[in-house]
Amino acid sequence: MCDDPRNTSVLIIYTGGTIGMIENAETGALENFNFEQLQKYVPELKQSNCDIDSIQFDPPIDSSDMEPEAWRKLVRIISDKYDKYDGFVILHGTDTMAFTASALSFMLEDLAKPVILTGSQLPIGVLRTDGKENLMTSIEIAASKNKDGMPTVPEVCIFFENHLMRGNRTTKLNAENFNAFRSFNYPVLAKAGIHIKYNNSVIRQVDSNRSLKAHYLLGTNIAVLKLFPGIHENVVAATLAIDGLQAVVLETYGSGNAPRRKWLLRLLHEACKRGIVIVNVTQCCAGTVEMERYGTGFHMLESGIICGYDSTTESAVTKLMFLLGHGYEPSEVCQLMGQSLAGEITIS
Repeated sequence: MCDDPRNTSVLIIYTGGTIGMIENAETGALENFNFEQLQKYVPELKQSNCDIDSIQFDPPIDSSDMEPEAWRKLVRIISDKYDKYDGFVILHGTDTMAFTASALSFMLEDLAKPVILTGSQLPIGVLRTDGKENLMTSIEIAASKNKDGMPTVPEVCIFFENHLMRGNRTTKLNAENFNAFRSFNYPVLAKAGIHIKYNNSVIRQVDSNRSLKAHYLLGTNIAVLKLFPGIHENVVAATLAIDGLQAVVLETYGSGNAPRRKWLLRLLHEACKRGIVIVNVTQCCAGTVEMERYGTGFHMLESGIICGYDSTTESAVTKLMFLLGHGYEPSEVCQLMGQSLAGEITIS
């Protein structure tokens, strides 16, 4: 399965989630079980030509309970084991996988090896599980090297249902189907069929001579405010008045539009003047924010709101956490939010 079985090694980090659960025969409830049991249901792991090791979160974390401290733990593991392994596979619950993948893309600066997050919609012990294929293909991608002996995909990715996607471009779209994730604004990095076909032109190019820089500082005083028809002034005012608030991800309509309400522009402008960073992202699945395109967007731009381009909400939130955690001034955060730090936005 691996390109060079003589010297290829992959570390599997099991955090929890559906892929690592089994149905209790008495209650029918899903319960976590350990990696040794996982090997029982995926005997192919033992048959692989790669050297595979594993680390398990104890106790495993449900995806809904994922917090920045767990991201720090993942970064610490990868940083400590970085020189020993060719790639890393993180088994993770699906609900917050896009947040974790986005956060890791910023926290692992100058990453030059694959970090592949994957999981499943059905427990791996179930007959029709999607977990086995997701796991085995993720391992193959994590171990893959190009003709020069360098990692084929040296970035943080999500692999799900035959598609490899840049982690900070993904969103969980479906709670029911196996094809749960999409990368609407960026091409997939690879497709897995009989062969894995890599789209090398869209995979990040890295300088393998640069050393990994692991970051652990995150600021979490952030709110997400989604606009909707009929939103009350007191709802917006209360959100912007949260004690200690440092940044807001504002989910607007279409290409960055908002209601033409004087009170809304006034509240947003006053918040910006107080040093609160407000990033405009679209509620649409695909497309980009163009604040100069319509009058309302232009007025928000004049009020100090910054353009989030084609960022996902997950990426905007974790990027703000990363920047705020490192103590940047609001003006510096605004400037850096308009730059692509890890391939997370497309700037025309």
